[in-house]
Amino acid sequence: MVDQYSAEDLQNAGRLKQIRMVAKLVNQQDKRALPITVGSAVGIIVVFVLIGLFTGLLPILIPIGVLFGVIAAMILFGRFAQRAQYAAIDGQLGAAAAVLQSMPGDWTVTPGVAGNRTMDVVHRAVGRAGVVLVGEGVPSRVTALLVNERKKTERVAHGVPVHEFQVGTGEGQIPVNKLQRKVTTLPRALKPPAVADLNYRLKALQPTMQMPKGPMPKGARMPKMPKQQR
Repeated sequence: MVDQYSAEDLQNAGRLKQIRMVAKLVNQQDKRALPITVGSAVGIIVVFVLIGLFTGLLPILIPIGVLFGVIAAMILFGRFAQRAQYAAIDGQLGAAAAVLQSMPGDWTVTPGVAGNRTMDVVHRAVGRAGVVLVGEGVPSRVTALLVNERKKTERVAHGVPVHEFQVGTGEGQIPVNKLQRKVTTLPRALKPPAVADLNYRLKALQPTMQMPKGPMPKGARMPKMPKQQR
């Protein structure tokens, strides 16, 4: 099981400590990830060394091979790290909001604009693609929340595209690890001034998030989305 504490501490750790923590997280998710990463780098270097031996260009090709090997290792490690980080928050309450808040670009994300007592929830993101509503929870209940929130949104966002998504692994849902790409690749429909005006109008909408009865469920807190490793 993923060490969630380490995943949440990533943003506050120093660079070297952060890399060690991410490597630990990656290794917990996939035991083959680090061997594949190191093996790929070594393999590329070996190929360049062999070419250098046959061509007599060894002094030139060794640095080039090392450079390409390091680049390949960084790319592979970054991809494995991203998968592990998504897995660390998958299934947690607020995972979708954490992903939305880590999106690149000029997005305004408001977690928990709608919800119910059973902790089904809808989050809102506003950007040049328009309004994006993302629900997480039991599909039947989330669908009702999305419909209601869309109606509220359209009352103040006339003519603005409103996109709806549900996070999950069921039919018609989007896995957490694909949500960011899905949202950031939506076609742009608004110019920056229109986005600012839209955000101003949406502030008038009051959240309908209802707190659950009794004590908060254990672990019912917004998970942090670790920064992607470059």
